[in-house]
Amino acid sequence: MSVVTVQLGQCGNQIGFEVFDALYTDSHCPQGLCSKRENEAYQASCKERFFSEEENGVPSARAILVDMEPKVTNQTLSKAAQSGRWKYGQHSCFCQKQGSGNNWAYGYSVHGPRHEESIMNLIQKEVEKCDSLSGFFIIMSMAGGTGSGLGAFVTQNLQDQYSNSLKMNHIIWPYETGEVIVQNYNSILTLSHLYRSSDALLVHENDAVHKICAKLMNIKQISFSDINQVLAHQLGSVFQPTYSVEGSCHYRRNPLGGFKDPALYTSWLKPINAFNVWKTQRAFSKYEKSAALVSNSQFLLKPLDTIVGKAWNMFASKAYIHQYTKFGLEEEDFLDSFTLLEQVVASYCNL
Repeated sequence: MSVVTVQLGQCGNQIGFEVFDALYTDSHCPQGLCSKRENEAYQASCKERFFSEEENGVPSARAILVDMEPKVTNQTLSKAAQSGRWKYGQHSCFCQKQGSGNNWAYGYSVHGPRHEESIMNLIQKEVEKCDSLSGFFIIMSMAGGTGSGLGAFVTQNLQDQYSNSLKMNHIIWPYETGEVIVQNYNSILTLSHLYRSSDALLVHENDAVHKICAKLMNIKQISFSDINQVLAHQLGSVFQPTYSVEGSCHYRRNPLGGFKDPALYTSWLKPINAFNVWKTQRAFSKYEKSAALVSNSQFLLKPLDTIVGKAWNMFASKAYIHQYTKFGLEEEDFLDSFTLLEQVVASYCNL
């Protein structure tokens, strides 16, 4: 079952490269904790899921690179090719030089419709290379302008054209101190649109990953490259296949420890369905032991409520609204986003 990745904007393309590099590196690590047969099955599954074989035996990432300007995508393509281990496909990059700063509405209402056919054709070409399509993994920033707006537009198109395939969006939650002045507008618009068209949102907070780099890894001068490598390792450990000695999926339920406590889960969800474990003897990357937890919980309730509140305060004073309305967005669109996300906040409060 193959996954087609869509890398959007500077954030999505830089993280996407690190994710594929981590996946390739892991799958080619000689692991002493499992049998040779199991390791070969693991490598084969990783290749089928994330890479396709191209000329000269160099695997090609199942990915589409999209950005408003060619600089980042060209750098990403070049970096992968220079590794000599894997690369991006020859025809899986789409670029457009003109843009409009950090304006979400431009990406969603102008850039998306203008280049919809080109982008979707590239995606279709990657889909046709898959023997069996599992779904799409869309990597994007939430605070940026055109990348997040275009990301919402592309995800909506994927839902329309590939309704039976999984759509998972990986979104980067902005620093609380702020990256761009309209990041709260961009965030609420992104979240509300993805809520309607995506099957799952996988969220990483920049502040949380920054703390990992500072406190756990003791990095003194933290760069986006450091942050992206942490993200890639976490995503890789979630997405890599797990196998038993026989080479088939190894699936276990009823984990030991505190996760058995029914108090951790909502009353209408049975514990047996609330928490599942995928386990393998094979280590991830160079770590002898590793664990990754993906949870749907109240963890993001506070930051979500904070972003909605800040965006509402700006909207109430009509700050920067004209930058969005000039590209076709209406005030009613903002109100719809606020209403939906306030309902989401209320639902999570009642868990």
